[in-house]
Amino acid sequence: MSHRPAIALVGPGAIGATVAAALHEAGRTPVLCGRTAHAQLIVRDDEGEIIVPGPVLNDPAAISAPCDLVFVAVKTTQIADSAGWLAALCDESTVVCALQNGVEQPALLAPYVNGATVLASVVWFPAQREPDASVWLRAKPRLTLPDLPAARRVVDALDGTRCAVELAEDFTSIAWRKLLQNALAGLMVLANRRAGMFARADITGLALAYLRECLAVGRAKGAMLDDSVVQAIVEGFHRSPPDLSTSILADRQANRPLEWDIRNGVIRRYGAACGIPTPISDIVVPLLAAASEGPG
Repeated sequence: MSHRPAIALVGPGAIGATVAAALHEAGRTPVLCGRTAHAQLIVRDDEGEIIVPGPVLNDPAAISAPCDLVFVAVKTTQIADSAGWLAALCDESTVVCALQNGVEQPALLAPYVNGATVLASVVWFPAQREPDASVWLRAKPRLTLPDLPAARRVVDALDGTRCAVELAEDFTSIAWRKLLQNALAGLMVLANRRAGMFARADITGLALAYLRECLAVGRAKGAMLDDSVVQAIVEGFHRSPPDLSTSILADRQANRPLEWDIRNGVIRRYGAACGIPTPISDIVVPLLAAASEGPG
């Protein structure tokens, strides 16, 4: 774009606040939109803290015109609740960058964005909300986007910031690799444990078997991933700090709805559609659904 785009961010949680901080440091502070009004956002890392001035708006009526670029960082369980924001912020000339889990972001957001172009992304950094509402950024922020014309707007917005952006010709394979990682994290919900649980030999064995099942489904959906990805993902959990949590575990511990369908249920759904047996998913998915939605 030849002019600086008007940028908004919906969902200033851990991931959204990190991207907002990167934009703010570069002098491109986005309009902040969320459920709860805050005076500012605070993001901390090993080098210090970034304060993003607010306010965080909590009423879509405050938006006077659509934006050129909208980052959507709400959980997929909260998309319908964000409909008012998306209607106010988007039109046919808007690019929506989904900072969300899963491989179905464009389809999930399309009904709400007034014809805007929806761009999927893969988020490659852990960030978690602290009890004081600040965000602890535990690694350098990095995004992967499909190599499409609309991605240029995101690349330009984040150019020169602490958040690196990579464009991928084979975005499908990268998105599925991240999905496998997210699916495995679902086991942490069922055990109510952080990443240290993967040090157990029995959990490692279960993790490898589950990932092989997920990999078979991903390949059927076009992911070009070889067998080594299974071991690599498990080794990544082995290397993680034992206290490293994940968003779905944090949601379970806070008794919030879980993103079980787009992280785990999708494997079972696509497996059934492709005629691929998913015996581990057949156990894991109902348990996650019950943990999210009950009854009981």
